[in-house]
Amino acid sequence: MSQPSLTTQFSHYVLDTIWQLSQCCSCFPSNPSLRINGRSFKILRLLGEGGFSYVYLVQSLGDPTLYALKKIRCPFGQESVTQALKEVEAVESDRGDEGNKTVYILLPYYRRGNLQDAINANLVNHAKFPERRLMILFLGVCRALKAMHQYRSKGSPGGASSRKKAKKVRLEAAEADRDAEQEATAANTSRRRQRDRDTVDEEDTEQEPLMDTSLATAENNTPDADGHYTPSYTHRDIKPANIMIADSGTQPILMDLGSLASSPTPITSRALALQVQDQAAEHSTMPYRAPELFDVKTGTTVDTKVDIWSLGCTLYACLIGKSPFEARSEETGGSLSLCVLGGDWRFPDEGPAEAKRGKQRVTDSEEAEAQARRKEEGVSEGVKEVVRACLRVEAAERPDIDQLAAMVEALITRLPEDEGGAADME
Repeated sequence: MSQPSLTTQFSHYVLDTIWQLSQCCSCFPSNPSLRINGRSFKILRLLGEGGFSYVYLVQSLGDPTLYALKKIRCPFGQESVTQALKEVEAVESDRGDEGNKTVYILLPYYRRGNLQDAINANLVNHAKFPERRLMILFLGVCRALKAMHQYRSKGSPGGASSRKKAKKVRLEAAEADRDAEQEATAANTSRRRQRDRDTVDEEDTEQEPLMDTSLATAENNTPDADGHYTPSYTHRDIKPANIMIADSGTQPILMDLGSLASSPTPITSRALALQVQDQAAEHSTMPYRAPELFDVKTGTTVDTKVDIWSLGCTLYACLIGKSPFEARSEETGGSLSLCVLGGDWRFPDEGPAEAKRGKQRVTDSEEAEAQARRKEEGVSEGVKEVVRACLRVEAAERPDIDQLAAMVEALITRLPEDEGGAADME
């Protein structure tokens, strides 16, 4: 893989700027296109952006299927490239200058968007999720996390065989893309294929994978009798915006694996504690972050229970409209981090009518209005218990993913069928 030129990098910045401007005006006569691995994609519009990434709605030429193309800029060299490629399995790095790289990830496009979009729509329309349908969706998230928390890898922790398979799949995909190009001659195709094979052979002997083996398996993991290593991963950034909703409206898709970390992670030194804490501050969204990631202590272990906490915050946000600690810190005017560390949260129908500073009295009319609002926002006790189980400050007291899934399954059987005409997961 050749090193991108300064001209190429500059063109990437120009393209991003053009498409941000195009959201405000329609003076551009046609859609720009982008070529990735020999395949051309037409950029339709910008879906969203972050600090160093953009997500575009794209379409392959001659194919009606829509895709989401995530573009990640890596301006800080090999470290930022490695971080970006945590979302891609077994990807190898370029040699030479590692600055100013760009990573592209082609993803399925889901027209319903993510769970945060649905929450926002509910707030605008003064609607709420039907509880049974919401808990079925929540159960799907639990099952997705179970596959991550209990990932079973046959053979060595490094997964060398998996990397070789991934290389073979990428090579075959590249060959198929190039075969589909009408303008390519048979001779040129043959030369390109040979060049790719030579590149893969060179990578096998000279380059190391970007994803360190410690990501795939924690240091203290040992294989079981069948040679499996389990568990392996924790997400560390579960939140409504990272849960897509399939077009069926019932199947959740867990996304954004840039925060992925090995689990369990024993904190054996103060330096490691600060490192994990800094990583959490950068990659784990604050209102959904577990208390043990706010103040990482030496001698403890950070494990999959951080995701259980985030699941509880996510379920609460679906029910009320925001994270429990966002709601509580806004109500009291206090620090969000202190609310998290102290486990200070509650459901709207469990506290005073109004959170007022000082000694100002709450009037009868305000109390009546608040009671009416609580009744409207009422949450069944069974669903509340699921949230409470997840939001225990001590990680050891939270259920693991199997226990949580069993709790949700049992609850679903007790919940009444949703009434007709209830809000959909859109």
